[in-house]
Amino acid sequence: MSTCLESESRVSPASRVGMWTGRVLTGLAVLFLLFDGAAKIAKVGPVLEACAQLDVPAWVIPWLGGVLVGATVLYAIPATSVLGAVLLTGYLGGAVWTHLRMGGPAFPVAFPVLLGGIVWLGLYLREPRLRELMPLRRGPNRKMDEVRR
Repeated sequence: MSTCLESESRVSPASRVGMWTGRVLTGLAVLFLLFDGAAKIAKVGPVLEACAQLDVPAWVIPWLGGVLVGATVLYAIPATSVLGAVLLTGYLGGAVWTHLRMGGPAFPVAFPVLLGGIVWLGLYLREPRLRELMPLRRGPNRKMDEVRR
């Protein structure tokens, strides 16, 4: 016996182009975030200088790097990718706040927002569960409206 929940849970698979676009976006985001996290853990000079300008204490920097690497690894693993994206969204939101608090220029404020968009777009394109949760529709979906009645 088929239930209403089972029939609603079927989502058409992403196109090949969409799936590969999602993988490429995810790969680029993961590479950048792992590099950034590793640079924070290693406390490289440019990271220390940038954090000093933002009044981030030096002892916090490796911890931030560890959180970033951990969230990025969760994002890269398909079974935990949604959790990783949520954690990365919080991390990147903190980066936006830090730059806004210090009255920085527009690009350092906008870049984490753009990166968060890339994280979620990559996940959306490659993850059917997310497309099921947040479907994008072009027009009225009569089939879903009939199921809801």
